[in-house]
Amino acid sequence: MTEPLMPPALYVIWWVGLIVTLVVFVPLSVYLLHRTFMASRSIRRYADEALTAAAGIAGNTKYIPALDSTIAVGSAMVGVAGHISAKLDTAATVLAQRTE
Repeated sequence: MTEPLMPPALYVIWWVGLIVTLVVFVPLSVYLLHRTFMASRSIRRYADEALTAAAGIAGNTKYIPALDSTIAVGSAMVGVAGHISAKLDTAATVLAQRTE
């Protein structure tokens, strides 16, 4: 009788390893891949919401540079209004003196 190429214990260990792999590791891998996929979809959804919010913020803040020029014009108008007020006071004083 010839001696077997591999001992029977080695076959048993081999089959136990295959069964454990199929019963434990393959389902665990599928479960972890599913969780990773769901997390990536969630991240994508949150990124889309953040992009929408950022577009709204950009739309609402695009007029800020125009406000700077409005402030500059308003400051110039305050000075002009002061001069106009002084001239109107002078005109009112002259008219008041003429009516006396």
